[in-house]
Amino acid sequence: VEYGLGSGVSTNGDVYSYGILLLEMETTKKPTDVMFEGDLNLHRFARMALPDHVVYIVDPILLNDGKGETRINSRLACVNSMVRIGVACSMESPQDRMNITNVVHELQSVKNILLKHENVLNKQMDN
Repeated sequence: VEYGLGSGVSTNGDVYSYGILLLEMETTKKPTDVMFEGDLNLHRFARMALPDHVVYIVDPILLNDGKGETRINSRLACVNSMVRIGVACSMESPQDRMNITNVVHELQSVKNILLKHENVLNKQMDN
């Protein structure tokens, strides 16, 4: 949006673009989707789903790996975090956006949670 309006290239603009890209991947919706009319846009759509309704807006394949409810709950928590990161990165005001260093730390935490649960499940299946 910022680049389209003539703003110069900036880290804040890149963070915004990353946030929108993350939301697109999670929801499978494009910012130009016909459902986004009036004041509704991808950012607001995702923000309104936080924290309790993310399951209804994300691509179901992100939640279902066929390995049981514990795994689904773990995935939902991680997907919820990723939607929250996407929303924090795509705030309208550049100064309200998440710092990219914090984005990296948060995404690493999500990855670690998924890997931890994967290791626990693999150990349980081996026994």
